[in-house]
Amino acid sequence: MAEIDLVGIGDIKSRWGVEVGDYRVSLDSESGIMDFQDLMVRFSKNRAVAVEGEVEPLTVRIRQRNRRLDELGEALAELTKIQAEFDSDDTGNRDMRSWMSDGTGEVMKSMGYSPKRYANEGDRPDDNEDRADFYEAGWMAENRYSANKKTVEGMLSRIKSEIDALNNEAQADMTRLQSLVDRRDESYSAATNLMTSISDTRSNVIRNM
Repeated sequence: MAEIDLVGIGDIKSRWGVEVGDYRVSLDSESGIMDFQDLMVRFSKNRAVAVEGEVEPLTVRIRQRNRRLDELGEALAELTKIQAEFDSDDTGNRDMRSWMSDGTGEVMKSMGYSPKRYANEGDRPDDNEDRADFYEAGWMAENRYSANKKTVEGMLSRIKSEIDALNNEAQADMTRLQSLVDRRDESYSAATNLMTSISDTRSNVIRNM
């Protein structure tokens, strides 16, 4: 079987969604000819495989984003509850009345907040003015993080901004994913229909011989 590259046949990328180099066609060694229907089946199959290669990394990104949105949603709920615990006349440097969960603390660290670590309880200043805006209680095994009122409000604002940005990305990716899935299904359907048509045609030819 001789092999040739499909070149000089127009803009394959715009018509089929893949590059011309993605295709190599095997020709009959005796006649040097490939049936047009067989060629179209090859095109449809290769197009479906190429599109499938785009679908997988996109779905991985969507799953990762959904996990991040879940983390942010939990942190948002906890910090909203913490914010409600402050009195309306509390100053911005007023400490939280309860401890932040480790999960929320880690989310805030992933967003660029760097807590100051007090190894021992006695290391933490008594005067709120001297305490870090966001700190980690090294003497505690869990629920180690605390922040003042102003910092909590800033954290809430940043979380909401990231959630909005991720939701916007999610809408664009879902539109892209739907388009890819439609193209993939169309390609597989075209290949199946062509193979059925080829089989029916050849069967009719044999019956009429």
